[in-house]
Amino acid sequence: MALNWLNYHHLLYFWVVSREGSVAKASEKLHVTPSTISIQLRDLERSLGVTLFRKAGRGLALTEIGVAVQAYANEIFSTGQELLDMVNGRPVGGPMVLRVGIKDVMPKIVAFKLLDATLRMPGEVRLLCYEGDISKLISDLAIHKLDVVLSDTPIDPTIKVRAYSHLLGESDVVLVGTKALAKKIRVGFPKSLDGAPILLPMRNSVLRRSLDYWCEVNQVRPKIVGEFEDSAMLKIMGKAGVGVFPVADTIRSEVEEMYSVELIAAIPDVTEKFYGLSVERKVKHPAVLAIFEAAHKRFRVR
Repeated sequence: MALNWLNYHHLLYFWVVSREGSVAKASEKLHVTPSTISIQLRDLERSLGVTLFRKAGRGLALTEIGVAVQAYANEIFSTGQELLDMVNGRPVGGPMVLRVGIKDVMPKIVAFKLLDATLRMPGEVRLLCYEGDISKLISDLAIHKLDVVLSDTPIDPTIKVRAYSHLLGESDVVLVGTKALAKKIRVGFPKSLDGAPILLPMRNSVLRRSLDYWCEVNQVRPKIVGEFEDSAMLKIMGKAGVGVFPVADTIRSEVEEMYSVELIAAIPDVTEKFYGLSVERKVKHPAVLAIFEAAHKRFRVR
């Protein structure tokens, strides 16, 4: 019976391209020309009888079968590295690696609360955290450069990526500020907010749109003195007394302690939701599972 031998050299080139997202980046990593890699990829696809990549902007994205092949390649080259470690007397295994993308407008204290579960796992976990625009993070998720993305929104259905949104929980939203500002605004809320200085996230966030709608419904016009993509910077300005600001009630005690502010009032009918985005409907990565399980215990899920 004839055997179909797998060319592991071709598979290595495929594996590096799948991780880097483009032939050009893979050529830099492997120190070979892009044309050499392209030829090796075509040979691999021809031998397997499948298409492994499709064009995605200036880079490449895995096809459905490409994702499956990459999963096998991950195991093959991980095992190969363990073999080299064993032969050279190094400890086999090493810490579990979790690559997390965090949407830029995601409250960092919420992100920490979610990631904290991984630090309490029995084995050692090494966190690699990346922050950025959600479209870039989802692109990296699609090509398996990330294991999970933490976001305040589910995946936009217009984004043509096979990925899933898992609701981790939600929280009521409250308004906080320095003692002096809180004293002025607390009495007569929400009308007392009219003309009061406020710090808000950018208009591309769900929380900002919800707050704008709430202000319109309640006919209040606060004075917007700052808009921020970085939630930590917003809170630092709030600590300085520049304006009051909204926070998820689930992290209010931490924010009050860290930024020397106090509760003014709850903002009725405004909530924040938090999602874990993955390429799997049923998550398998142990550290991602730990995040999801801890979130469901810590945050409210309707």
